[in-house]
Amino acid sequence: MGYALIRDGEVWLLNTHVSPWETAGDFFNHDPRRSRKLLMRRDEIRKLIGKVEEKGLTLVPLKMYFKRGWVKVSIGLGRGKNLHDKRESLKQKQDKRDVARELKNY
Repeated sequence: MGYALIRDGEVWLLNTHVSPWETAGDFFNHDPRRSRKLLMRRDEIRKLIGKVEEKGLTLVPLKMYFKRGWVKVSIGLGRGKNLHDKRESLKQKQDKRDVARELKNY
């Protein structure tokens, strides 16, 4: 799962996979998992710095697409789940799996 960090007033995208071009040769392709600097205006970065410094908020990539040869990334603020939320999600996931298994047998 990828995420973004703010370092020295710049936004960096880390641990995100961007597939290499298939038609390009090995020499011209890039490392799919390398860190990438995101181009943003200074005022946008300042707003993000204020929100990221709050407890538990992280910048996460929401959508990636190509436009005129550039990779565009939509980022958003996310808050991690609490332990009781994770347990509830796992319970619901297991229940759905059990129901699907039972319906498959009919």
